Amino acid sequence: GGGWRQLAATLAELRRYPLTLLFLAGFLLYNDGIQTVITQASVFGSAELGMDQTTLIGAILLVQVLAVFGALLLGRLAQSYGAKRTILGSLVAWTATVSAGYFLPAGEALWFFALAAAIGMVLGGSQALSRSLFSQLVPAGKESEYFALYEISDRGTSWLGPLVFGIVYQLTGSYRDAIISLVVFFVLGFVLLWRVPVRRAMLAVGNTPPERI
Repeated sequence: GGGWRQLAATLAELRRYPLTLLFLAGFLLYNDGIQTVITQASVFGSAELGMDQTTLIGAILLVQVLAVFGALLLGRLAQSYGAKRTILGSLVAWTATVSAGYFLPAGEALWFFALAAAIGMVLGGSQALSRSLFSQLVPAGKESEYFALYEISDRGTSWLGPLVFGIVYQLTGSYRDAIISLVVFFVLGFVLLWRVPVRRAMLAVGNTPPERI
């Protein structure tokens, strides 16, 4: 149909903007890491750390509440330091948080809540800022087409994180090893985003870069 033809045309046009494509590749990697942490955290908490259902539900609620405040905080930081630097900082925080999860003692609900709090503080902001930055890396007037591609690409690669998580668990029998394997998504995403000269990328699509990017 027309929707698929439009998507194909947008994808073909995207090849003219390699810096935007590089950002999208980095986003898909680190966002897959984020989504997998969120979807597998309860399995990790119950099977590896021995958390009960009440603790798991409490941790989920804590993540959702703090994600709102985290998004506001990272938004303020982006105003001062730029979106790219703030996203890179959030990826460092994700790496540290997931790494800390590997060492969490079993049966200690307080430490599990601390991990949930850390996840909440970086969850909302890292995703919201990524969308905001992507909107400045696409041609003006074509945001809807590019965001359709952004969403479809995100869904199309969402299997990769759970696959890595599952393979590592099958190989090692440890959810700790499985959870820390997700660090690779944040590290690779960081490297790709770090290599994007966002000011040049904005100019390439005809947008005027803000003072802080």
